[in-house]
Amino acid sequence: MKIPAMIAAEFRRLTASPMAVVALIALMAVPILYGGLYLWANQDPYGKFSDVPVALVVDDQGVTTDGSTTNYGTKVADNLVQGRAFDWNLLDSDKARTALKNGDVDFTVTIPKDFSQALTSASGTEPHQARIELETNDANNYLASTIGSTAVEKIRRSVAEMVGTEAANRLLTGLSDIRGKLTEATDGANQLLAGANSAVDGSGRLADGTAQLADGASQLAGGTQQIADGSQQLADGAGTLASGAQQVSDGNRQVAQYADEAGSLVQQATDSLPQVRDDIAKVLADQGLSPAQIDQVLAKLDPLGAKLRNGNDTVQGAVGKIDQLADGAAQVASGSATLADKSQQLADGAKTAASGAATLSAGAASARDGAKSLHDGLGTLAGGITTLRDGLAAGVAQIPSSTPELRDQQAKTIADPVQVSSDKVAAAKDYGQGLAPFFAALAAWIGIYALFLIIKPISRRAVTALHSPIRITLAGWLTPAGFGALQMVGLLGVLAWALGFTFQNGWGALGIMVMASATYAAIILALNVWLGSVGQFMGLVLMVLQLVTAGGTFPWQTLPGPLAALHHVLPMGYVVDAMRQLMYGGQWSRALADIGILAAWLVGALLVAMIGVTRMTHTRTLRDLQPSLIG
Repeated sequence: MKIPAMIAAEFRRLTASPMAVVALIALMAVPILYGGLYLWANQDPYGKFSDVPVALVVDDQGVTTDGSTTNYGTKVADNLVQGRAFDWNLLDSDKARTALKNGDVDFTVTIPKDFSQALTSASGTEPHQARIELETNDANNYLASTIGSTAVEKIRRSVAEMVGTEAANRLLTGLSDIRGKLTEATDGANQLLAGANSAVDGSGRLADGTAQLADGASQLAGGTQQIADGSQQLADGAGTLASGAQQVSDGNRQVAQYADEAGSLVQQATDSLPQVRDDIAKVLADQGLSPAQIDQVLAKLDPLGAKLRNGNDTVQGAVGKIDQLADGAAQVASGSATLADKSQQLADGAKTAASGAATLSAGAASARDGAKSLHDGLGTLAGGITTLRDGLAAGVAQIPSSTPELRDQQAKTIADPVQVSSDKVAAAKDYGQGLAPFFAALAAWIGIYALFLIIKPISRRAVTALHSPIRITLAGWLTPAGFGALQMVGLLGVLAWALGFTFQNGWGALGIMVMASATYAAIILALNVWLGSVGQFMGLVLMVLQLVTAGGTFPWQTLPGPLAALHHVLPMGYVVDAMRQLMYGGQWSRALADIGILAAWLVGALLVAMIGVTRMTHTRTLRDLQPSLIG
């Protein structure tokens, strides 16, 4: 009997009655129903979150700053409701708690009354974080708790971005104002620098002037001291002059008295001259002289009278002069006394002036030193103002000029500085397509496992009649492998046309699915050949092991150590990986490596089955004589 004849005989047995045909069709449909229905149910659960009921409680009382009231809680609630990420239901605290307990909502999100106050507390003396309260009920749905935690984290990031944007906008507006003030300050610094330079020049001239003043004050101090000394000498001389003038005045008065007396005597003599002439004439007459003689004598005496009268006039004039001289001497004496007093006052004033000049000289020297220090200080000030101006200009240059639109964009960038740019080397369009490789691989195993419930692994008749382990093994393998291939074609059709999944390499994916089904058929065949019905049960155990180790949902690296080791051994993980490469447009090299591993499992399982068939054609075991209870 040849291999096609053995396959045909098995097919006739499987379709011998209508019920057998129904059973075969039902088992053939198992992978389609399993993979198709599960993937249909989970095709896009994330896109259905908008239908998940969630209670939203807003207790925020808002906060008043700068005369305006802001309620961030209301803003957040409005954004959530408009975003439609979930089916948000605005409830109060009591109703939300009751709805969560009754299962009317999957979780509740509460914005407490101090939410706005906490968000704005960073600028106060008691900064603290704002809270968003999440309450879940695992009795409703455990994954809802995880979904709620993820949702609240997104809300937190959204709130942080909103508040950060507002804060950054205020900061940037303040920086813009600071830039304007710095620009004004730079202009002022330029003006101040110009004034300081002028002051430096003026202080230089002042220093020169005060130096000259100091020299002049020193000379003035010397001169005033000489004046003080001369004034004192003048005062002393004036005192001596006053004393001498007084003595002269006193002497002149005595001379004037003597002159007055002499003038009086000369006047008397002059006045008595006619009487004396008469007396002489009488005496001469008495002496017997003739009138002629008397006239001759008198003629001799008359010139003396004239001279006496002229002398009297001279004496009287001299007396007047002496009186005037006496008066002048008295005035000189009085003026000399006054001069002495004034000279003493002048000497005292000159001493005071000398003292003041000395003080002025010391002050001028101090002023000179101060003016020099002022000049040096103003030079330092000018240097400092230059540094200030340059620093202000540098500060202005470092703060870019901006517009309200630019500040809004900058605030958004500061609040949310990192944007995730997502790029996929190989991409699945949705959640269902992401799980398709795993459930296709699992469905292939389940389909083969179900077929072996009605397909005989090995024909006992062929074992008895034929002694060809190769033909018996291939015939026992090709029958379920063929039906398994039909199952995979049907499953791929459901995935591609009914569910709309896309395949970057549809023929390659179908080839992997068919090869996976054939490999599974070889493995379950080997288990049945060696262990009989126990081997069929071991096929179920092996399916469970591959279910958890294939890495179809979570990465296999998250598995415990022993299970992670099995991932590298069991074939389903390689089926999943090859399906992903061909379905999403991954690397052909990885798919070929996976195919190589599957081929090794296929060949190895067929060899093991062939060895078992060889044993069956030569010997009988206790299991052959006494079948197991399961069989």
